[in-house]
Amino acid sequence: MKICVVVGTRPEIVKMAPIIHELKNRRLDFSLVHTGQHYDHDLSQVFFEELDLPPADVNLETGSGSQAEQTATALVGLESTFRKISPDLVLVEGDTNTVLAGALAAAKLGIDVGHVEAGLRSYDLRMPEEHNRRLTDHLSSYLFAPTPRAASTLEREACWGKVRVTGNTVIDACLLFGPKAQRSSSILKKIPFDQFVLATTHRAENVDDPKILRQFCEIFDKSPIPVVYPIHPRTRERYHSAGLESALKHSGNLVLIRPVGYLDFITLLTKCAFVLTDSGGKQEEVTAPNIMKKVFVLRDNTERPEAVDAGYAEIVGTNTSEVLERVNDFVKHRWTPKAQCPFGDGHAA
Repeated sequence: MKICVVVGTRPEIVKMAPIIHELKNRRLDFSLVHTGQHYDHDLSQVFFEELDLPPADVNLETGSGSQAEQTATALVGLESTFRKISPDLVLVEGDTNTVLAGALAAAKLGIDVGHVEAGLRSYDLRMPEEHNRRLTDHLSSYLFAPTPRAASTLEREACWGKVRVTGNTVIDACLLFGPKAQRSSSILKKIPFDQFVLATTHRAENVDDPKILRQFCEIFDKSPIPVVYPIHPRTRERYHSAGLESALKHSGNLVLIRPVGYLDFITLLTKCAFVLTDSGGKQEEVTAPNIMKKVFVLRDNTERPEAVDAGYAEIVGTNTSEVLERVNDFVKHRWTPKAQCPFGDGHAA
């Protein structure tokens, strides 16, 4: 079988890395295609280097654009690529525009699709990712569900593909590269706080809303523990457009840093007091046995309810007073998760 692995963004690279290493270890024939949806060095190339991945066989350099432009550009490029390399199976991961484009291009060419991280649902139709993952699940021949709950969702929706519960490969990545991060990361030397909160935000429904950005500024500025904020280029631009970038820069309770590589991020995640994020993947990473941190989800819903049930994640929304009330209460008490990692044992790949 000839396999084509498709990636396009930072989370896809991280979550596909254990699978790529497994393919190499088993000496299976595969090609690696990068759409270039994330194209900044800090969001792409550094992850290939740190995760010991081979260079992509093809880089489509899709770049930025509207949702439709980005998806359409990737769709055209992937169709042409699939025609040239003629894979038997295309593997996609997650819920990005790259994922939908890869699944759709392959399906229309009669190529089987394997969806890694299938069956996740937030039921929030404001999220482009929700549409991407639902459509991809219904296009896929093989559905690799990270949890039994995700598998039940696929069966309830009568998805045609074969369902297998595997665990989530992000746990594989945390365990596989955690020791390397401990040895090589020097990011903590750049952090001026002995104790800190790690914050990440990038969801369009949050960062495209100036009101929510203003609330983020207040939350980070008034956090009971200083905040380290690796800021996505698109998010920084939204703060700038809303006239809020200066407030971030001049907060004495916050340090802004450029997006960091995977090894630096795992180090920050391991050493932080807790996490504030609107990310989905961070809700999984905090549950890894070598991390085990509390994450406050700056959204009104999550497609990772398993992390909530296990006590790692808590949905707090974006209201300033409500978020601050909860985190102020959290720091007063000792916390331990209610259960072990709900996303597998690190052998998903």
